[in-house]
Amino acid sequence: MLIRSIEKFLRAYDVSATTFGRLTVKDPRFVYDLRNGREPRPDTEARVQAFIAGYKAGRETTHAA
Repeated sequence: MLIRSIEKFLRAYDVSATTFGRLTVKDPRFVYDLRNGREPRPDTEARVQAFIAGYKAGRETTHAA
């Protein structure tokens, strides 16, 4: 489920749910709505997964240098 990936990301990178929602889909309530059962569209889910992957990749290259 997408919410599990998001929750792991929030804990690992100390990002607030509101900030994550704003950065990924321009919706500060996005994570809260997912926690309450909202089902994202496939394109929204893909955008969120791409953001998470890109963020992780960016952090790895930053720390490797």
